[in-house]
Amino acid sequence: MNIKSTTTLSNGVKMPRFGLGVWQINDGKEVADAVHEALKTGYVLIDTAAVYGNEKGVGEGLKDFRRDEFFIATKVWNDDQGYDTTLKACEASLKKLELDFVDLYLVHWPVKGRFADTWRAMERLYEEGLTRAIGVSNFTEFHIKEIYKNAHVPPMVNQIEISPFIAQTSLREFCAQEGIAVEAYSPLGRAKILKDPQIVKIGEKHGKTAAQIILRWHLQNNIIPIPKSSHANRIRENADIFDFELSPAELKAISALNQNKHAIKQSFFPFDEHGSVIL
Repeated sequence: MNIKSTTTLSNGVKMPRFGLGVWQINDGKEVADAVHEALKTGYVLIDTAAVYGNEKGVGEGLKDFRRDEFFIATKVWNDDQGYDTTLKACEASLKKLELDFVDLYLVHWPVKGRFADTWRAMERLYEEGLTRAIGVSNFTEFHIKEIYKNAHVPPMVNQIEISPFIAQTSLREFCAQEGIAVEAYSPLGRAKILKDPQIVKIGEKHGKTAAQIILRWHLQNNIIPIPKSSHANRIRENADIFDFELSPAELKAISALNQNKHAIKQSFFPFDEHGSVIL
């Protein structure tokens, strides 16, 4: 396994197993420099979203690289969900990124009463070649089964919050059974996890930082991590995880840290009993 290793999605598209997330990185030079540094380091997957407000800067960071040297993912935001509005949202994202297509387009959250129509639009975008793969983000087993009721094309990826403190084991198992690749945002969780004695001890054994140990834990659990950073040294450090392997005992010890606690505050908007966003 190396930084350019891929996993094959259910439609045959090869998706990188590791990438850069750009949430909360400012548009313009800051995000452009981060993307450029990541790709120069060897990253292939870059993950953004319409609501991040930095797609234009991401596009700037891509310009020195060939189209086949990067795999770009973005997402349709809640306010744009619905059939026609999703189509327009994708068009707007492509314009900002200055691309003819994205490699992966995701539904950012399951919006109550809208995500079924949104998925129909996603299928059309896929069929028209405006995205090479389609998927979801923050979807539970319930939401995915709801999509299945009318879907012609099933989700290929589910991007969810995962770290050793919120392992999401049952949802990951469901996705594995359904052939849905699992991608992790906030893979390093809260700062507290980086000081966990067990993780620090394992890091000392391998000559690695706690962050590197956690990212390796993701990879060995068939999770695609997208750690966020705008600092060149951290971008390079996060990628230095392909020259060692955690033992089964170490993987088990890290997994045992699960507390089912979100690092990302889940109160941006109201939810119903299934975890659907209520607008």
